[in-house]
Amino acid sequence: MGASPLKLERCPHSSLWNARCFWAGLLALTILLLACFLQMDMGLLMPLLDDEDQGLPITNVMFLKTHKTASSSVLNVLYRFAETHNLSVALPAGSNYHLGYPYLFLARYVEDTKSHRRFNIMCNHLRFYQSEVQRVMHQDAFYFTILRNPVSQLESSFTYYHRAVPAFQQVASLDAFLEAPHTFYNASAGLLNAHARNNMWFDLGFDPNGPAQQEGYVGAHLAEVERRFQLVLISEHFDESMVLLRHLLRWRLDDVVSFRVNARSRGSVARLSPETRERARRWCALDWRLYQHFNRTFWARALAELGPKRLRRDVQRLRARRSELSERCLLGGASPNWTQTTDWHLRPYQSGDAHILGFSLRSDLDNATQLLCQRMAMPELQYMAHLYSLQFPQKPRKRVDLLV
Repeated sequence: MGASPLKLERCPHSSLWNARCFWAGLLALTILLLACFLQMDMGLLMPLLDDEDQGLPITNVMFLKTHKTASSSVLNVLYRFAETHNLSVALPAGSNYHLGYPYLFLARYVEDTKSHRRFNIMCNHLRFYQSEVQRVMHQDAFYFTILRNPVSQLESSFTYYHRAVPAFQQVASLDAFLEAPHTFYNASAGLLNAHARNNMWFDLGFDPNGPAQQEGYVGAHLAEVERRFQLVLISEHFDESMVLLRHLLRWRLDDVVSFRVNARSRGSVARLSPETRERARRWCALDWRLYQHFNRTFWARALAELGPKRLRRDVQRLRARRSELSERCLLGGASPNWTQTTDWHLRPYQSGDAHILGFSLRSDLDNATQLLCQRMAMPELQYMAHLYSLQFPQKPRKRVDLLV
C-alpha cells in the first residue's frame, strides 16, 4: 500500500473505554481495512481527511467567468459547491442563458432581484460592472477571476465564434485575420466584435480598443483589477490555481476537483506559427499586459501562501483525486466524441468550428456515485437549467434541450 499503517492510540485502562477513544480507534481500523481491501492509497480513499482545520468555508463567492479560459471547469466547481451546500446562485432571468453579456452587467439580469435578494454564488458569463454586481452579492463576497495566455485565448475564440463575430466571418483562419486585422475588425461594430480583440480586458468592463502603449492607462486599470478581485487564477496553471483557491476559501479537496468541461478535441485546435503568435500578442496587447502582470502576482501569492513544498504536494493530491474519480466515473476514463454521449444532460453545446468533447458515464455506478459523477460531467447549460429549476420551481424551465 502507498500509505503507512495507522497507529491506534491506547486508551486508559478502565471498565469502560472512553467513548471518544473508542470511536476514533474504530474509524481508524475501518479506514485501514478498507484501504487493504481495495488496495488504494489512503489519501484517495478518504479525501475528507484534509489538512489541519482552517475554519469555516467561505460561502459567498463572485467569479467573473471570462471567455475561453477554462472558466467552465471553475463554474462546474462552483455549481457543485452551491448544490451540495444548498446555497443560492445568481442565475440569468427568464429564458436567458447569460447575465446580459456582452452588455455591462445590471442587477435586473438576475432572476428574483426585484425582491432585493442577495445571493451566495455568482459565476455566469457577464461583463463586469462593480456597483451593479454589489447589488446582487453579499458585502463579504470573495471576488476572483481567471486569465489565459491571450494567444491561446484568441485562437480558441476564433474557432468557437468564427461564424458569430463579424471580424472573423470573412477569413478562413486566424493567421489570415492577424496578417491584416484592421481590414476585418471595425471598432464601430462595438459589442459584436467583443471576442475579436482583448476579450479578457473587455470582460473586466474595460475598453478593448484602449491605448495599450500608455503606461498610465494600463497601470491604472491593472491596479483597479487588483482592488476589485482578491485572486486572479491562471488557466495554464489550472491545478495550482485550484489549490490556491481552495486554501483561500477553506474548502475541501473534493470541492475543487473537476473534469475538463467544455474542452475541445485536439483536431479543432489550430497550430499557430511563431509569426502569428507574435501578431496575436501585439493585436491583443492589453490582454497580454494583463496576463503578464497577473501571472507574476499569482506565483508570488501562491508561494507566499503555501510555499513550494506544500504547493507541489497539494497539486499531486488534486491530480490523484481527479484521476481516481475519472476512472471511477467515466467510460474509458476519458472524454469521448460528443456524438457518443447519448444522455443529452451530458451532451455539450457545439459552437462554430469547435468540437467540444462530452462525457459518458460508467453503467455500474451506485446511486450516490452516479449523482457525483453526473454533477462533475454536466455541461454548464444543463447545470444552470438544473439549478434554476431547483431555485425557482414555480417558474418555467429553461429549454436547454433545444441547444444540445
